[in-house]
Amino acid sequence: MSYYKPEHLAHFPDVGEGAPELTRKFFDYYGAVFEEGALSKREKSLIALAVAHAVQCPYCIEAYSAESLKLGSDLEQMTEAVHVATAIRGGASLVHGMQMLGHAKKLGM
Repeated sequence: MSYYKPEHLAHFPDVGEGAPELTRKFFDYYGAVFEEGALSKREKSLIALAVAHAVQCPYCIEAYSAESLKLGSDLEQMTEAVHVATAIRGGASLVHGMQMLGHAKKLGM
């Protein structure tokens, strides 16, 4: 049994049961963000797919894998987007090594 249940994704709108007005505002905003703009819906979907991997949301990974394919992305583009997220996340971890280095030097290595 998995902690994450695929059937939850279809019921995502139900998450607002306890705060319907706030949830409606969130979904209005969410929908507006993904409208065609300076970036195409396909580009936004690839960005969402990459971010989904960075924040490790299995529901988002499932949703934006499907959405990216639906909007015309191919496996190579989707995989490259995931690698971009991986590089940024890895680089962000690595650059924090500067804090460690500073602390180590301060404490006299």
